[in-house]
Amino acid sequence: MELLRVVHVDGRAIPDPRRRMPGRGAWLHPDPECLAKAEKRRAFPRAFRVQGVLDVAGLRSAVEAAVVGGIGAGHSRSVEENRKQVDPS
Repeated sequence: MELLRVVHVDGRAIPDPRRRMPGRGAWLHPDPECLAKAEKRRAFPRAFRVQGVLDVAGLRSAVEAAVVGGIGAGHSRSVEENRKQVDPS
């Protein structure tokens, strides 16, 4: 399972599936249970070095959509497509 990068923008923790957004990032398994544990441990404010509570509603909906849709963290090609073609001769 791939990890999902999460960034802090204007008091919200949002997903960064392309892993290109600027700033400090945190990493999360795209699993609702993992997100719940991170919220309970207050992992995002610590990772982003911010005070207070962060809004994770958008992140929660993205994680749930990833579970339902089977979407990884930004990889669109299958494992078969990543293999090199070898000449059998």
